[in-house]
Amino acid sequence: MNRSFKLPKFKIKFGKIKMDTVENLDKEKIDYEKLQKENLKKKRTEPYETTHYKTVKEFFYKTVRELPNAGAILEKPDHKSPYRTFTYAEFKNDVEALGTALIRQLNLKDKRIIIISETQYYWYVSYMAMLCGVGIAVPIDKELPTNEIENLVKRSRASAIIYSKNKADDIKKIRANIPEVEYFIEMKSDKPLEGKDVGINYLIEQGKKIVEAGDKSFDEIEIDPEEFKVLIFTSGTTSAAKGVMICNRNLAENINAVNAYVKLYPSDMFFSVLPLHHTYESTIGFLLPMAVGSSVAICEGLRYIVPNLQEVKPTAILAVPLLIENIYKKINESIKKSHKEKLVNSMIYVTNGLKSIGIDAKKKVFKEIHDNLGGNLRIIVSAAAPIDKKVGKWLEDIGILFLQGYGLTETAPISAVTPEYNPMVGSAGKTIVQADVKIENPNENGEGELLIKSPTLMLGYYEDEEETKKVMTEDGYFKSGDIGYVDENGFIFVTGRSKNVIVTQNGKNIYPEEIEMLLEKMPEIKEVMVYGKSPDEFDSKKKNNDKELIITARVIPNIEELDKIKPNMTEEEIHNVIWEKIKEVNKKLTSYKAIKYLEIKEGEFEKTSTMKIKRYKELQKDNK
Repeated sequence: MNRSFKLPKFKIKFGKIKMDTVENLDKEKIDYEKLQKENLKKKRTEPYETTHYKTVKEFFYKTVRELPNAGAILEKPDHKSPYRTFTYAEFKNDVEALGTALIRQLNLKDKRIIIISETQYYWYVSYMAMLCGVGIAVPIDKELPTNEIENLVKRSRASAIIYSKNKADDIKKIRANIPEVEYFIEMKSDKPLEGKDVGINYLIEQGKKIVEAGDKSFDEIEIDPEEFKVLIFTSGTTSAAKGVMICNRNLAENINAVNAYVKLYPSDMFFSVLPLHHTYESTIGFLLPMAVGSSVAICEGLRYIVPNLQEVKPTAILAVPLLIENIYKKINESIKKSHKEKLVNSMIYVTNGLKSIGIDAKKKVFKEIHDNLGGNLRIIVSAAAPIDKKVGKWLEDIGILFLQGYGLTETAPISAVTPEYNPMVGSAGKTIVQADVKIENPNENGEGELLIKSPTLMLGYYEDEEETKKVMTEDGYFKSGDIGYVDENGFIFVTGRSKNVIVTQNGKNIYPEEIEMLLEKMPEIKEVMVYGKSPDEFDSKKKNNDKELIITARVIPNIEELDKIKPNMTEEEIHNVIWEKIKEVNKKLTSYKAIKYLEIKEGEFEKTSTMKIKRYKELQKDNK
């Protein structure tokens, strides 16, 4: 569903990390006895007492009542200005005003409304207004080409589109083809209602006047927890996007699930990096902080991530592995430039020893590294794809709590998350307290398809009862399409996707993701996709009874690293260097999993908004 997504290079590099705080530790006054007492108090084995919210409106209005003057959303008006804070009272007033105007002035009650925009304050206002009583929100990817935007407008039968100025040209191109759309609402616009066009600021002002005149009808709307409220189209890692129907209960149960495993506070500041049309960011990165009274600061874009981090000083970041791994690499490059690797590694050893007896001095010891990330960061959550275990372990080693979440759009999205009091780096998280996850037809290693029964599970696929039946078992479990196992403590380990599995002629299953994780550790490889190539593709004329798929690695080389070996290598030299590296990986694999063929790819892989490679798109190109 998306255009090719390329992770921009960081424009501002981390400064040299000198680790002066370590060398001057004798001057620091560390109360080890106090630290030990504090940390021993935190030890627990059971989930926290959790919340029991039924709707988004319930927890949002509760937070507004209790913390009206606390910061809710922080946004930069432009790159040079400081962050502007919208309090919970301001935010709620804008939500109430927009909701009132959409219903009273535009007659959009219970209708479908597309929201398409980069992350900004008015996205949050629009989405919350829909969840609190207007109609059905349809958040879509801002990177979609115009033909796909048009397709989703028609498929969703949207009555209105709320869009940002950056999407104005795209909307203009398709509006003649979507006469069923009654209103086009532009964000950050004061435009009065004229025909089908209106600015969101104008609607908010009109809504405030209606409310001030005594109309409290929007606040009084009662939300049915089971009512279809959000339509989310899957990201397109499969060939056709499905519409996932979400209700308030699904979203509220996500909040209840996380609250059982992770303690969050009004003092927490979330840093929003990922696109909001994705359930991971809109539910856990937005609705969760709204439930606990935390703040959300908007990142201006990946090229501004470092200065934004240092300005806003967040405590929590939700990210995908590709972003986390880039941060990890950048920091370690800075450490190497300062020739402090040995010192950092020795202090990791020392502080891990102290932590084992209840003394956590990591924030003090690794203060310089923390300062590069704003100084207050305590949680990084990774989801959407597997991550190299060493990256998560390293974050824990320097004093950042590393959590992983697992789920799908169909579970809105959480099915599992790491309990902060019992971290398990390497797993995809522990099954949430309200859910049951089991393995279908496990093999000798206990691996099979993950089946999920959870109150976070969708109502079904939009206008597609047949597809809904296909993914549900008779006893109410959802077939995730993910392959993995669950250990005796309820931790989930995902090893691959059932649709990506390569089956050998002997019936052995090969999960490409497992091999990709090994290859991605090589600095010479930027990105890789492993798949089974038909022998006919090598020689279509040759009649061969052997139809065994050939395990193939399609690699985008890391030219910067290769230049360190030899500048300006030829294609053949690049192939030879990477093939030698792959042969080393093959030694770690059983023979049937070994890579037999290497393809060097130019350009970028097409990716979804959560940076997963669109395998089917890549393989489609081969067949053209």
